[in-house]
Amino acid sequence: MAVPSYLSWSESPITFVQRDHPSHVTRPGRYPLIIDPIIHKKRLTKVLMDGGSGLNILYVNTLDAMCIPWLELCPAGSPFHGVILGAQAYPLRQIDLPVMFDNQANFCSEVLTFEVVDFLGSYHAILGHPCYAIFMAISNYTYLKLKMLGPNGIITVGSTFSHAFTCNHKNFELATMVIKSSKLP
Repeated sequence: MAVPSYLSWSESPITFVQRDHPSHVTRPGRYPLIIDPIIHKKRLTKVLMDGGSGLNILYVNTLDAMCIPWLELCPAGSPFHGVILGAQAYPLRQIDLPVMFDNQANFCSEVLTFEVVDFLGSYHAILGHPCYAIFMAISNYTYLKLKMLGPNGIITVGSTFSHAFTCNHKNFELATMVIKSSKLP
């Protein structure tokens, strides 16, 4: 009989309790979960946690701002759908980068593969369910928080409603601009 092999951090439950509740909740589920992980030694303040995405995406302008040489990129994977309205998207290349979630006394770091894309985005990066799975992270879109286990207990990261609103508004403006520019005369 096979003996189960458990993943790291699977021995402890992750829960959301009353102390996680913000002082007020503005329109539950309306705003995106925006986090600020450290990716390749740089804290990025506009990273979308997208539990519906099967990819981790890094925009080429973020890659350039992080001063990562293009020589570090590897051949790209397959094209994907759902990021550009009604179109197939092609990654330029892929890159493996360390991603760290932290608080003052606790951190968790893993290497994630990113599809590097050369189109406009309102975020620095998008982390999809490959990230959720590797970190065994749990999100709460009502509280705009993400939790995972670290070596010293639960790590909680998240966003304020005002930051999420601002990011969501910029994303809406960008999407509106892209839709208007793609219409035929």
